[in-house]
Amino acid sequence: MTASARPTVLFVCVHNAGRSQMAAGYLRELGGDRVEVLSAGSEPGDAINPVAVQAMAEEGIDIAGYTPAILTTDAVRESDVVITMGCGDACPIFPGKRYEDWELTDPAGRPIDEVRPIRDEIRARVSALLKELLPA
Repeated sequence: MTASARPTVLFVCVHNAGRSQMAAGYLRELGGDRVEVLSAGSEPGDAINPVAVQAMAEEGIDIAGYTPAILTTDAVRESDVVITMGCGDACPIFPGKRYEDWELTDPAGRPIDEVRPIRDEIRARVSALLKELLPA
């Protein structure tokens, strides 16, 4: 499979500090080089939520080195699948793209015991998405 044949997935949430970063971390881990992973926020925060970093570290996935990024029209244009997580109408719409809105609780300000179920829900959704994008 050539690099250009890899599907590109963009995860978008408001601050790009929790849900979208965890989803991107899972897809990078589970999809490896078979999928291109992007994440962004409509109003990116200053840093990734430390509790999200901790929750992912428990899974053996390090997202600490990533930085929240601003959502750009180019990122949406380059993507095959755009997954939104509570960013409302901030995401531009392009014909021919696959859009999904994942209703997930925002982990901001929550303790680790409340973030783990959010993380686990994200893992299940990313696993299902990967099976659809890369059928065996």
